Amino acid sequence: MSTKEISYEELKALLAKSQNVTLVDVRSKDEVDKGRIPGSIHIPVDTVEAAFAKEPEDFRAVYGITKPALDAPELVFHCQMGRRGGVATSKIHELGFVNARNYAGGYKEWSEKEGK
Repeated sequence: MSTKEISYEELKALLAKSQNVTLVDVRSKDEVDKGRIPGSIHIPVDTVEAAFAKEPEDFRAVYGITKPALDAPELVFHCQMGRRGGVATSKIHELGFVNARNYAGGYKEWSEKEGK
């Protein structure tokens, strides 16, 4: 199964029009501490499967947001340059989150385009 991807332009438009986007940063804590996409939540790539297998109330307790539904249309993963985000997206697809997408440009592209 190929990983669904979203471009910078698509992600910007999605974030502008919807309050329901779940943007998951799968980078390491050190990377996230240096900068992040506004509104993203941090779930390291090696914990993504366990995080999204949690019961909804446990997910909310740990991450402070509502766990997305399996068919959530606005579930996006990203890392620094796309590889780990792709790995996370593939794992999530296997758990049944069929519409999850990878922002392949990652934080590197975001920070370049946003001038950060």
